[in-house]
Amino acid sequence: MIASLKQFFRPQTARAPLATVPEGQRFYVVGDIHGRRDLFDALIEAVDADDAARDDADTTIVLLGDLVDRGPDSAGVIRSARDWGQRRPVRYIAGNHEEMFLQSFEDTEMLRHFLKHGGRETVLSYGLDRGTYNSLTLAELQDEIAEIVPREDREFLAGFEDMIIAGDYLFVHAGIDPSRPIDQQRSSDLRWIRERFLNSTESHDHVVVHGHTIFEDVEDRGTRIGIDTGAFRSGRLTALMLEGKERVFIQAVERDGAIEIEHVGGRS
Repeated sequence: MIASLKQFFRPQTARAPLATVPEGQRFYVVGDIHGRRDLFDALIEAVDADDAARDDADTTIVLLGDLVDRGPDSAGVIRSARDWGQRRPVRYIAGNHEEMFLQSFEDTEMLRHFLKHGGRETVLSYGLDRGTYNSLTLAELQDEIAEIVPREDREFLAGFEDMIIAGDYLFVHAGIDPSRPIDQQRSSDLRWIRERFLNSTESHDHVVVHGHTIFEDVEDRGTRIGIDTGAFRSGRLTALMLEGKERVFIQAVERDGAIEIEHVGGRS
């Protein structure tokens, strides 16, 4: 789903006190990558450079899920995400596409669903050629992906979290069920919810930073901030930097075959 935007930040009817993260901490929250390793690797460099240029802080990087599917190099994205976590504090949130991918190893109907929603590109990114892919039955393909996808990748994805709280912020893949308290949220909603969350007028205890729903650019609605800018389709991958009351957006943007980094200041 793409929501049309008239401006970078939509006007808010009431300006609530600015949300903050705990003092001395800094967070970089990255939206849905969907197999765009080129954008992701450029954004990793930009985030590392931005962090190094700032005063010392306890920095945590959060990936909001949907690392895989649709784009051309999901296998590479997984490697880059895991490597980043080996040298920096990185936490990973599970998206609905990670859920489909993992379930596809055991459930042929889920595999069928997964392939229709970008999983074909994920399978091909592990080195399976298109001719072989097209010749295999569903059952044969399930056996094949069990062979070509390293167990370390599956275990890595299976270890992803459902949500992370940082001061006044809640980081989650899709959103929350507005009718439930935070400690009673269901994983299915955290990974799949859309309209009930996006259209809700309920106030939340936290500002929810989420992906899952594509916007032309960042959508700040006061109680939630959507940072899925459709990297696989738009060529724009977004990270949100949070420190104190400050918000800065860092984007890796593909233009004419080259990737540029843009910084956009938010509220502070």
